[in-house]
Amino acid sequence: MIPKVHTQIIELGDGRTITLETGKLAKQADGSVVVKMGKAMLLATVVSAKTASPGIDFLPLTVDYREKFAAAGRYPGGFFKREARPSTEEILTMRLVDRVLRPLFPKDYHAETQVMIQLMSNDDDVMPDALAGLAASAAIQLSDIPFEYPISEVRVARVDGEFIINPSRTQLEKADIDMMVGASEDSVAMVEGEMNEVSEEEMTAAIKAAHEAIKTQCKAQVEFVNKVGKKETRTYDLEENDVDLEAKIHEMAYQKCYDIAKLGSLKHERSEKFDAVKEEIKASFSEEELDEKRDLISKYFSKAQKAAVRNLILDEGIRLDGRKTNEIRPIWCEVDYLPSTHGSAIFTRGETQALATVTLGTSREANQVDMPTYQGEERFYLHYNFPPFCTGEARPLRGTSRREIGHGNLAQRALSIMVPEDCPYTVRVVSEVLESNGSSSMATVCAGTMALMDAGVQMKKPVSGIAMGLISDGDKFAVLSDILGDEDHLGDMDFKVTGTADGITACQMDIKIKGLSYEILISALKQAHEGRLHILGLLTDTIAKPNATVKAHAPKMVTKTIPGDYIGALIGPGGKVIQELQKETGTTIVINEDPVTEEGIVEILGTDQNGIDAVLAKIDSITFKPVVGSIYEVKVIKILDFGAVVEYIEAPGNEVLLHISELAWERTNNVTDVVKVGDVFDVKYFGRDPKTRKEKVSRKAILPKPEGFKERPPRDNNRDHKSRDNRGGDRDRKPRTPRD
Repeated sequence: MIPKVHTQIIELGDGRTITLETGKLAKQADGSVVVKMGKAMLLATVVSAKTASPGIDFLPLTVDYREKFAAAGRYPGGFFKREARPSTEEILTMRLVDRVLRPLFPKDYHAETQVMIQLMSNDDDVMPDALAGLAASAAIQLSDIPFEYPISEVRVARVDGEFIINPSRTQLEKADIDMMVGASEDSVAMVEGEMNEVSEEEMTAAIKAAHEAIKTQCKAQVEFVNKVGKKETRTYDLEENDVDLEAKIHEMAYQKCYDIAKLGSLKHERSEKFDAVKEEIKASFSEEELDEKRDLISKYFSKAQKAAVRNLILDEGIRLDGRKTNEIRPIWCEVDYLPSTHGSAIFTRGETQALATVTLGTSREANQVDMPTYQGEERFYLHYNFPPFCTGEARPLRGTSRREIGHGNLAQRALSIMVPEDCPYTVRVVSEVLESNGSSSMATVCAGTMALMDAGVQMKKPVSGIAMGLISDGDKFAVLSDILGDEDHLGDMDFKVTGTADGITACQMDIKIKGLSYEILISALKQAHEGRLHILGLLTDTIAKPNATVKAHAPKMVTKTIPGDYIGALIGPGGKVIQELQKETGTTIVINEDPVTEEGIVEILGTDQNGIDAVLAKIDSITFKPVVGSIYEVKVIKILDFGAVVEYIEAPGNEVLLHISELAWERTNNVTDVVKVGDVFDVKYFGRDPKTRKEKVSRKAILPKPEGFKERPPRDNNRDHKSRDNRGGDRDRKPRTPRD
């Protein structure tokens, strides 16, 4: 049967369009849609279980985004020619989509739900991750799964002062703002991106530009669903509720939680007190009531606790640890803590602590990115680790989590723009979170900045970061500087902002309330600016500027460019020359070819300057090319019957024959009458003899000619037969005839 296909076209306003299509592919999914832009095609599907698993009190939502290599006409790299685990870039896209979708499912919807987005066809001029949120939302809208309203995501970039929606990668390379924004028609829900020291107003203008494009895409989804036919939302088992029990728990818990929150105690102290109140409330119920209502009691206690803490902040401006809303926790910093690393720093803010290390290497240590949509390398990258002990937990390690990848990427984007383009090293920063109670990613940024400066990386400017929160009841609102973990959980918005003294370099926002005004957003960003500068001052008090040089035990990097013709000579047959040179000098040598000029870019990495100097001398020797007419100092290294073999002093290993006839103006019978092994003198370079193709140098050419000296005319080897006949003898001889 021929499928009935429905389409919807979305205009981007500059001639480009996005097309939504359904009815042709993946019809057994609850919802499926193909999103097209140019030659790029994404297939998004959603499936949700009809019932929730017993005992589940949360939404088990999985968002999966994959880029298929076949979409770009490529094979997966590695031994196994099959797509395996998701790349870092794919995981980051999954997180972005998840953060916008998750809040819009009903709070009591707990059925297993899976959203899958696949790149099926690639277009080099389209970045498909910017279409993933639109694809996911459209698929859900076409299903019967309960969901509040359509959303979308776009990438916004500013190029030459103009905002571009969903730019190409080429355009993005010229941008000073690169942000992903997720929103509904009414409210912005998520922002994440990097900037080149822009102001809070410029960042807000970019969000507004993105939101206008999203409004169009949300309206298009509504029209699209109306064309296809809106499915009736499925029914599902609602959460059990007991209004009377909720009121009873609130009355028992609210004031006690309010009083505990007002004490301003440490995390473990107030946790123990809150737990004690909870146990006291439980003790007031019989065993039968607990067996029946245990989960509801815990749920309603948490609700009362959250209300008490929020009201304390809104009404009295007092926070869980006793701070004012704009106050930052005590901070202490230290650099050069680890003696064997190339750079290290500790940043501790309240009960959050990060230890950052820096490792310097050659281009060989660059992080290789191999995706269907992009192939390249990162010469600066940051890894973030969040072990269970940092929150006082004991749990198994299951590899790097999506959260660790996301937080590490945010810190990397914050710092990377301040690492100079001409930094010769590949730089790896690793952040170990040793304690956590709020914003370990911003602690990573601060520790990473100091560790980079401690390592001698000549950062353009130091970068600091702060995590902010927002609590609002619709009439009043409070912006919280340097939020705690508990405040992150109970707030209406949490956002992280990083930057220098002159502007923002990265941000990440999750906005949980509808209709947040841009005035409140700008107010929050201004307060974040003040906090960021306060923290930056403490960082620069610890280390004011990057160390002038790398540490004594850290490798020094020297880069040298050589003509492409000499790359082979430096490598040697089978790599013999370069391998022996590395062994002799204790250095690491990497040679890359410039794709444009075809020159060789030689990286020399070593801890011993003498070894580096020896490599440079060898390169100079190999690439040495004397200039015709120039005078060079040479040293005799061998005596032959017909001349002396000399070596250029400035290029050891480069030898040339000084013929016996070029030693002196006078006739020389024995070479040793004029020079001996070890003698040093000057010669003039005449280039290659056009007949012999051998290089010619002369000592006598720069010596004064003896007075009255007459050179014998050179022998003429091209005289004709007649001249030979004139020497007498056979002038009239008849030519021979061959025998019969």
